[in-house]
Amino acid sequence: MKQSELFSKTSKTFPSDEEAVNAKYLIKGGFVQKMSAGVYSFLPLGLRVLDKIKNIIREEMNAIGAEELLMQSLVAKEYWEKSGRWHTNVAYEFKSPFGEEFALGWTHEEVISAIAKHFINSYQDLPKAVYQIQTKFRAEQRAKNGLLRGREFLMKDLYSFHTDKENLEEYYQKVIKAYQKIFKRLSLKVKLTEAAGGAFTKEYTHEFQLLHPTGEDTIFYCNKCEYSQNKEIAVVQKGVQCPTCGSGEIQESAGIEVANVFKLGTRYSEAFNLRYAKPDGSQELIVMGSYGIGPSRIMGALVEVYNDERGIIWPKSIAPYQAHLIEIKGKGVESRARKIYKNLKEAGVEVLYDDRDVSAGQKFADADLLGIPWRAVVSEKTGDQIELKARDSQTAKLVNLEELLKKIK
Repeated sequence: MKQSELFSKTSKTFPSDEEAVNAKYLIKGGFVQKMSAGVYSFLPLGLRVLDKIKNIIREEMNAIGAEELLMQSLVAKEYWEKSGRWHTNVAYEFKSPFGEEFALGWTHEEVISAIAKHFINSYQDLPKAVYQIQTKFRAEQRAKNGLLRGREFLMKDLYSFHTDKENLEEYYQKVIKAYQKIFKRLSLKVKLTEAAGGAFTKEYTHEFQLLHPTGEDTIFYCNKCEYSQNKEIAVVQKGVQCPTCGSGEIQESAGIEVANVFKLGTRYSEAFNLRYAKPDGSQELIVMGSYGIGPSRIMGALVEVYNDERGIIWPKSIAPYQAHLIEIKGKGVESRARKIYKNLKEAGVEVLYDDRDVSAGQKFADADLLGIPWRAVVSEKTGDQIELKARDSQTAKLVNLEELLKKIK
């Protein structure tokens, strides 16, 4: 992609109405555009990052046997009433011009339960797991922190259906392991944290918390073992001995919740009379699980973790491009840069080519802001070689095209 042809452009200043680091850098870099409080449009650069996050999630969900579908955003009142969740403080509710009442989907337990009634009838149909990646809408009073707390956001929600609690527990642990793989691929260190179920279930649940100062949750965790609890349910406090391992000390940290898993049990199958026939013909309620992970929130969290005073430092797995090729105007430079650009594309490298007629200083500043893993500079000074520098490094070296390809692929 030629940078001169990008739909969006970088800005020289930070947005005046944003405090969160992720919002500042993403807007300044032309990744997203704020449209109103808690509502952002994803521009081409930002969508490339978001799609890579979504694809990693898809791959790991498919690997545990889940099938992708897409449910509606416009959810009729009748579904919410069955579960008792009509008139909640997070839902956008309204009447159509025809008098029908709806709420924009802030979650989809009701919808998937109604759908499942058509297709799950027997123990032979179980277990089943389906997921979607879809926009959710929640009436957040405190829409702040950029992509970390929005009124409109992207969510991957997975729903599983089981014959009994034991089968649910088995799949629940499988999803936890899949989530851990996802976060490893995303270069995010998260803690599996026990938490309350909120509006979803009366049982304890688990959150995946990224320990970070900008987080809105408070987490108590052991400095030696995996013990971790959200403050909302915590039975410990900072400085006490760990109740699990006995040798560690409880620490306290702010946390960004980036995913959660819920054992729903039979709450929604009771509401929708969702049952299956056992081998003897008797009917039993289906046991359900729900598992959420936020691609857009993950994007914001990544920027909170991976940045410096100059801009974003994207991990390789989700960077919008692998290489940022910069042409510094000079004799014979343009033809060499275009040839390198062509060679990189033919080699399958995702490359952003800065062919703009602006100063070298602006090109370097924009490269740091955009945070692409590798910067490759072609100038009169580099001669027949290319100056290569990693975004997270202070040093550059001269390489030829073959060496460049080995480094960045």
